[in-house]
Amino acid sequence: MVVIGGGTGLSVLLRGLKTYSVDLSAIVTVADDGGSSGRLRKELNVPPPGDVRNVLVALAEVEPLIERLFQHRFENGEGLSGHSLGNLLIAGMTSITGDFARGISELSAVLNVRGTVLPASNNSIELVARMTDGSVVRGESNIPKAGKKIDKMILDPEFPEALPASIQAIRQADKIIMGPGSLYTSVLPNLLVPGIAEEISRSPADKIYICNVMTQKGETDGFTASDHIKALHAHIGDSMIEQVFTHDGNISSEMIERYAEEGSEAVICDEGSLKSLGLDVVQDDFIHTDGPVLRHNAEKIARMILEG
Repeated sequence: MVVIGGGTGLSVLLRGLKTYSVDLSAIVTVADDGGSSGRLRKELNVPPPGDVRNVLVALAEVEPLIERLFQHRFENGEGLSGHSLGNLLIAGMTSITGDFARGISELSAVLNVRGTVLPASNNSIELVARMTDGSVVRGESNIPKAGKKIDKMILDPEFPEALPASIQAIRQADKIIMGPGSLYTSVLPNLLVPGIAEEISRSPADKIYICNVMTQKGETDGFTASDHIKALHAHIGDSMIEQVFTHDGNISSEMIERYAEEGSEAVICDEGSLKSLGLDVVQDDFIHTDGPVLRHNAEKIARMILEG
């Protein structure tokens, strides 16, 4: 099984999948340019480690204290403040091995990672968004802040080389899962790397998209479930997805109000439109509340994927 994405959504899903007896590979975006990742990317000229760090932790089978150590973020110290220890370790291992993907592999062994963590590319990628008004916004962290409707996403460099191991993982997959995660800044950056989408299109594997539960301000304002699919089709063609998982259940009024304050609302499952796109639609109550945020019920989704 290959899971493609980035951000919190990918890590949550992987925690559910790793409990099953599956050969698991995670293909992770290298387009982050904010926070600690952005600083290390700029100062050390290494791919951003943040999304990879979260995936490594999600798949690690170590004592909870080691997990906390890897995720520890320094609050003080000149030059250290804001950095997570895991990001520094990935950057350090990249420097030692001279190769980002190899550095991830070495750390995976240290963390007893269940599965394989693969960057989409072995080099940093900058995201560029062309907006519907013709303006251009550069940088993953800047795109949602622009407050404009996205027309097209472009990579810089436009044709980065896909990691051969990522291509091989897709070729061997029985199931390919895309999402959940930020549509334009976590999922699409992987699929735009030359070779990734083409291999998925050719693959006989089951191809599943897990739709976000809530819209994301600055990316998917007002999007229905089918709008997410249409955006993917516009960028990578319509032979990439066969089945879509969408949430169909109650969300508390308190949670709706909380997300409304951030400019987000529940993604409507427009089943008819999804089916008109030739998709098999799986609807269920796919969420649970994790403190002040909604998360996908990873165990339930994992079970349904494997039983499907």
